Amino acid sequence: MNFRIFNDRRSMGKAAADQAAAAIRAAILDHGSARIVAATAASQKEFLEELTSAPEIDWRLVEAFHLDEYIGLDMTHPGSFRKMLLEQLIRKTGIVNYHLLGGDDIASVVRSASQAVASAPIDIAFLGIGENGHLAFNDPPADFDTEEPYLVVTLDEACRRQQVGEAWFSDITAVPQQAISMSVKQILKTKELIAVAPGPQKAHAIETCFNGEISPTAPASILRTHANVTVYLDEDSAALLDRTVYSGSISTTPLR
Repeated sequence: MNFRIFNDRRSMGKAAADQAAAAIRAAILDHGSARIVAATAASQKEFLEELTSAPEIDWRLVEAFHLDEYIGLDMTHPGSFRKMLLEQLIRKTGIVNYHLLGGDDIASVVRSASQAVASAPIDIAFLGIGENGHLAFNDPPADFDTEEPYLVVTLDEACRRQQVGEAWFSDITAVPQQAISMSVKQILKTKELIAVAPGPQKAHAIETCFNGEISPTAPASILRTHANVTVYLDEDSAALLDRTVYSGSISTTPLR
């Protein structure tokens, strides 16, 4: 796996977007379309702003899948990931082929999304890493074994408190207790993974997931088993990472 560490979030987002855009263009050139998975959260803001401005992408040839979404949250709510995906990616680019995780019949939503995402290989997925180490909404201990592409998960307290800390909800009682999430195995089936995880709040999770054991108690640690993954960090989120372990796979931007 590769780490790229930057001094600030804007340069980190730009570099991650350049890599993502190149992967999308390559997929379209290779087989006429690109299938992507997109995360939506505060940590993805700069990345998505840069990606949606990337040149020479025919977004009409891009099929987008949603990584995760709360259950029971109206799409007009500021914390709705469907709302963020529409505003931060789909409407900006003109993507016409996309799959949102929403609706009253949760079993039907999960079944439909699972069938769609499993119908062909995914070219690239954009991920975040939670303060508790979660990958998508697979909180610890994550299910590393299920073959289901999407599943209903129960959110732990640390995950729900993170959402309050990011100002999407007034207090923890307002944060839904369940969500639909892409499964860990489905994420790992993607050809290329880009994880963007800036900020001091992520430093402990980065240390736990990449310097500790690969374990369901540190869900993002499973990324270490994937053959093509790049983790984008800023100096704050990388503060506790033991860089000697990854000395051959870390690139940094010089201090100004």
